[in-house]
Amino acid sequence: MAKKMNCKYCGEKINKTEYPVHLELLHPEVYQNLVVAIKRDYEKGNSIKEIANNYFVTQKFIKEVVKHSQSLLKEEEKNYTPVNNKPRTWAPENFSLETTTVWSFPDRGSWATHSGKYRGNWSPFIPRNIILRYSKEGEVVLDQFVGSGTTLVEAKLLKRKGIGVDINPEAVSLTLKNTNFEIEEGGEIEVRVGDARNLYFLKDESIDLICTHPPYSNIIKYSDNIEGDLSHFDVNDFLLEMEKVAKECYRVLKKGKFCAILIGDTRRKGYIIPIGFSVMEIFRKIGFKLKEIIIKEQHNCSSTGYWRNQSIKYNFLLIAHEYLFVFKK
Repeated sequence: MAKKMNCKYCGEKINKTEYPVHLELLHPEVYQNLVVAIKRDYEKGNSIKEIANNYFVTQKFIKEVVKHSQSLLKEEEKNYTPVNNKPRTWAPENFSLETTTVWSFPDRGSWATHSGKYRGNWSPFIPRNIILRYSKEGEVVLDQFVGSGTTLVEAKLLKRKGIGVDINPEAVSLTLKNTNFEIEEGGEIEVRVGDARNLYFLKDESIDLICTHPPYSNIIKYSDNIEGDLSHFDVNDFLLEMEKVAKECYRVLKKGKFCAILIGDTRRKGYIIPIGFSVMEIFRKIGFKLKEIIIKEQHNCSSTGYWRNQSIKYNFLLIAHEYLFVFKK
């Protein structure tokens, strides 16, 4: 007979073999973080038996989790393949801080484990500039839309503690993979599945810098219908949810510290929808002071061929910029 155990989250008596299903149905966020922890420990070289004992689950469940993640992990291994048999560098060559309100990075950056494969991620030059300008070594940097972990890679390289949150467990797995490197005096990294609208696990005024790139309203889908994924919301609902995000940003950020948000606009039926400025006003309404508006040039837009012809034919301009808003609490 299978051994019974008490769920530490609700007290219900359940069989050990049923524990993962119980968590998935009744405590979904706990379940997602369990899966992330299992993948992390397996990547560290812990045995399946050891992991099963640590998390009170069966070895069969551990094997299923590992098997499910194999294709993703194999794909990500490509990020670590040396280019032309030369090892990657840990920093960009001839780097200097940006000094104007227009930023342009034709070469998006490929040092360390950075890669442009994750759709919609930002150039590592952006978080590198923000982190160096608005934080100090040893301070805590938060990215609550962590994606593939670009911000956290930079935080680790620049000797900051990085906290990453994402509603998509696969994004969290990518971040764990991309930050899994050794570097002298590298910053500590913490990653978890969570919702940017409810950062209950973070204390009030515990963060030194927020540096993040939220999804655009209903433009790039970052998951297959995960409940609460803002990339699936239409404009009006997206802005309502971003107000919750802004309130949590304000709550967890220390007074006098900075919050940097990269976001852009979209076009519907020929007219611009100013998502960027709408989000800016939401953050101002919450209480943030607007320090900078930076125009970030986009180099991956379709400026030739089909879309160029369409823009001329139907008399509209291709959007080739995003806004990087820097707020101060």
